[in-house]
Amino acid sequence: MSTAAIVILVVVLLAVLFAAGWFLGGQARSRRLRNRFGPEYDRHLETAENRRIAERELTEREKRHAQLSLRPLSDTARVHYTEQWTRVQERFVDAPREALAGADDLVHAVMRERGYPMEGFEQQAADLSVEHGHIVDGYRAAHEIHDGRAQADTERLRAALVHYREVFRELVGDDADVPAQRTPDVDPRQDGHRDGRHNDQHQEAHHA
Repeated sequence: MSTAAIVILVVVLLAVLFAAGWFLGGQARSRRLRNRFGPEYDRHLETAENRRIAERELTEREKRHAQLSLRPLSDTARVHYTEQWTRVQERFVDAPREALAGADDLVHAVMRERGYPMEGFEQQAADLSVEHGHIVDGYRAAHEIHDGRAQADTERLRAALVHYREVFRELVGDDADVPAQRTPDVDPRQDGHRDGRHNDQHQEAHHA
């Protein structure tokens, strides 16, 4: 085999190896981003022009997130915020819209104390998606209802409050004693102390 043929063969082999490495590297990057961002990866893939742009933007989120000075809540703060959340959801039966506004404010307060920049909702959602991608869709849905951009009956308000609760629990900590499942209901310990009008309102919210 001539020297020229050998050179051409080597160049071809190197090109094949480079292409294979680029492809496998891309596959690994896609798999890593999908695992990290969860549903947010698929959502971003649908809205971006192509996969390369979508993944580049998600990688930029990671870089920004790495620069944030995030910190966990102190035990005292966790107890304080959890008590506030309990009051928010107890208010839902009598004033669902006001309770939803309270939930939104409370999530913002916890984010701020954790060290998240408060630069507008979309940036908040993007920052949250790096570590909490599985709850961001729900956060967006809850925010649309709270913001009045989506029509909402009692059932949708209830669903929005549950979404806020998921975000709140993620931020405060999974082991926090955040009331679950009966989010919009009245605390059963208080049922016997409510008059007939409040009990009727409770039944309406529960069966809406």
